[in-house]
Amino acid sequence: MYEKLGQYFKNRTIIDEQTLEYIFSHFTFLKTIRNQILLREGDICKDYYFVNKGCLRLFTYNNDGIETTRYFAFEGAFGTALPSLIDQTPAFEFVQTIENSELLKVSRDSFFHLVDTVPQFARVYRQILERGFITAQKRIYGFQGFDALEKVKWVMNYQPDFLLRVSNKMAASYLGITPATLSRVKSKL
Repeated sequence: MYEKLGQYFKNRTIIDEQTLEYIFSHFTFLKTIRNQILLREGDICKDYYFVNKGCLRLFTYNNDGIETTRYFAFEGAFGTALPSLIDQTPAFEFVQTIENSELLKVSRDSFFHLVDTVPQFARVYRQILERGFITAQKRIYGFQGFDALEKVKWVMNYQPDFLLRVSNKMAASYLGITPATLSRVKSKL
């Protein structure tokens, strides 16, 4: 159950088995169904999730009621509504599993206890934040100047399984284009 999580840490830091076991002891297993909402907009986020199997999606609705997807976490990745988790303020997004999923969940208190007491955990958390910031910046600045075809090519290059795993509607909301435009672009590739 903890193999992927253990590998995640081993790929990012030097860590012994005893420390890994201590980290694992703070996580609980959660099995979800397709399209299960784990956090609703306006709720306060209490948990951080590691995806063993399946996929998490973070999304919101704009003023016109149109979904905008900010992030997908596939196997071997962490995901949560981080601003809400950190600040304990109402979330401005939803967290949903888009497939039947198997997650490892750590509570906010346990998460920050690990950050404060396990240097390897703190190091990996910093890497998650840094990588997330860089990816968000690339996506924001890249997408501003990209047309629909360039956006689809970008996602195919950086997330090759993405278009195979998520619906056209969700993919389009992530790319900032309409589902019809996405279908047209995909037919040209």
